[in-house]
Amino acid sequence: MMPRRLKPVYIIVLAVLAGTMLFAQKKSVKHDAAVQQEEFGTREGRPVNLYTLKNAHGIEIKAMNYGGIIVSIRVPDRKGQFADVVLGHDKLEGYIPNPPYLGAIVGRYANRIANGTFTLDGKTYTLPKNDGPNTLHGGTTRTFDKVVWEAEPLKGKNGVAFSYLSKDGEEGFPGNLKVKVTYTLTDSNELLIDYEATTDKATPINVSQHSYFNLAGQGTGDILDHEVMINADRFTPVDKNLIPTGELRPVKGTPMDFTTAMKIGARIDDNYEQLQLGHGYDHNYVLNRKGPGMQLAARVYEPTSGRVLEVSTTQPAVQFYSGNFLDGTVTGKEDRVYKRRYGFCLETQHFPDSPNHPNFPSTILKPGETFHQKTSFKFSAK
Repeated sequence: MMPRRLKPVYIIVLAVLAGTMLFAQKKSVKHDAAVQQEEFGTREGRPVNLYTLKNAHGIEIKAMNYGGIIVSIRVPDRKGQFADVVLGHDKLEGYIPNPPYLGAIVGRYANRIANGTFTLDGKTYTLPKNDGPNTLHGGTTRTFDKVVWEAEPLKGKNGVAFSYLSKDGEEGFPGNLKVKVTYTLTDSNELLIDYEATTDKATPINVSQHSYFNLAGQGTGDILDHEVMINADRFTPVDKNLIPTGELRPVKGTPMDFTTAMKIGARIDDNYEQLQLGHGYDHNYVLNRKGPGMQLAARVYEPTSGRVLEVSTTQPAVQFYSGNFLDGTVTGKEDRVYKRRYGFCLETQHFPDSPNHPNFPSTILKPGETFHQKTSFKFSAK
């Protein structure tokens, strides 16, 4: 039987309805696809998920709720060719353990605390020692890089928020510390990192992001030809245990000077005590700040690809680390071996060992206060 022919008016109505439904469907799909979520394994009986952020220019960032770890960042070079520019692993198991802290959120106290101890309000606190006589990046087992965080994709934004409750006494630190770290990818090719925390007891806090970058592409070689500018006239020299001496030393006239762009490898093996102590660069730079707010901390240029990384922050300092302790024992993504100096870190932060240096900017968070810091990693090519 032949179907009855519809009158023209019915055809118009149906076409309008179909178009409306298609538009609504496309709108819905676009919203749902802003942040993709997929299973990445389990840890401590809890699901670990991988979250993918992708912007209008094709830049893609993958991060998971185990350790808040940034697994990959894919950005284009000057020819529009994309590459993954952070060191990491293809599978969750590669991050357990994760001695170099690849891609992780580090805390409760990023960097070092001397002798694993500090005194606050007349009470002495003892922390686990995991770096010779020191506590590094918060301790040993329940540090921010080794726990499963709660995760929530942002509504109406291209981002994901990770939350964690660090309980009173965890790794020896006082106070129930509620922490939230938010990653947002903008269409200006910026990864915005927003840190917030509150506590019910006074406690030190220093939170940072520990991604290792190689702008030529992860696992492709060392980073010695990367050109670095650090917006800092001073740094905090260290002793034999890599603990700040308390001095704020001018960089001028030393191999620590990156106030104008310089290749990482140009002076890294100079006969200079601080470089010998750190086996290269592993130092806290005091940023040239002019009031509060986001200010440029560092700029890195990789000449073969043309990729540029700009780091801005509200933090008072940045730790520049040239991957000196990568030693070829870590096999990363695509079975690439990470050898010495195959990645660099720019960890925005407060000064190391601040709880033991009254002259350093305070890292003590008190009840009723909110710890709030921001950092951005902006990518481009030239």
